[in-house]
Amino acid sequence: ATAEGEAIDPNSYYACTKAAATHLCRHIARDGDVHIAVLRLYSAYGPYEEPTRLLPQLVLKGLRGELPPLVHPEIGRDFVFVEDVCDAYLLAATRTQTERGAIYNVGTGVQTTLREIVELTRRQLDIISEPDWGSMGDRHWDTHTWVADAGKIASELGWHPRHALAEGFSRTVEWFVAHADQLPG
Repeated sequence: ATAEGEAIDPNSYYACTKAAATHLCRHIARDGDVHIAVLRLYSAYGPYEEPTRLLPQLVLKGLRGELPPLVHPEIGRDFVFVEDVCDAYLLAATRTQTERGAIYNVGTGVQTTLREIVELTRRQLDIISEPDWGSMGDRHWDTHTWVADAGKIASELGWHPRHALAEGFSRTVEWFVAHADQLPG
């Protein structure tokens, strides 16, 4: 788990832009004595998520009894439900007596492999077909270990995730079913 104070080492152009934004926000907060907190979101998921991302693809394909193309099964993620992310943002915005430019990890502290999330999907959606691991090429930013150390946000802001992955995934499925007429084919 990566702690908030560890040096960041971006592994993509996108990660570089997030690192730059973190440095900019911290500088503005400290230089101007402004309340700005930086939230490092781990794998946020839930309603309104871009349909091409992993969990929506698992849901959308899964509702048809299929699975999407998949990378290596041991790729790790820390999935955090969007309502828990919103709670973290609200706490960070309203608790103003914190360090200027404070960085908080927003994740569950539980790593889930792609194998585990695919098995959860298969159980919840009664999918019979087997996963075709490696049918999607590996991406250079994928890693076998990616889990939040959310101790700082818990101790300083009192934030804890309220939704376990199985519950959040189930609520995500319900949302996608209820909004099926608004989603791309």
